[in-house]
Amino acid sequence: MNRVVGLYDRSVALIEGRVPEAFALLLLRIALAGVFWRSGQTKTVEGAFLTIDPVQYDLFASEFSGLPLDPVIAVPLTTYAEHIFPALLLLGLATRLSAGALLVMTLVIQLFVFPDAWWPVHSLWAAMAAILIVRGGGLFSLDALVARLRRR
Repeated sequence: MNRVVGLYDRSVALIEGRVPEAFALLLLRIALAGVFWRSGQTKTVEGAFLTIDPVQYDLFASEFSGLPLDPVIAVPLTTYAEHIFPALLLLGLATRLSAGALLVMTLVIQLFVFPDAWWPVHSLWAAMAAILIVRGGGLFSLDALVARLRRR
């Protein structure tokens, strides 16, 4: 039994350092960014950079009618947020702010658009965002680089 515990302790010691955590946080940033980026891409005209597909206004008015915002405001707000915050997450720049914004979006989607999707979809998005809010972008982020430069 002591061998098993010792092996477990050595394994934990290997993976609990800053570098393994940095890889895990990078993977988490990529995963959460990917979810929202792909959603944002469905709202734009294919082949045009951030040009909103006019169909989205009708979709928001009919399918997403529970939103407390008029589609004229909700569509561009959502489209741009689903591009800007994931891009920032990929870079690890303003990670906590970006994850917080995506957490708010997740909660809005949960409350007003797809209230039956908490488990397993929205709960996972919320958990990913919460970890990034608490832990930040990690060692492999522009946030970490900026912090190192500010300390000089």
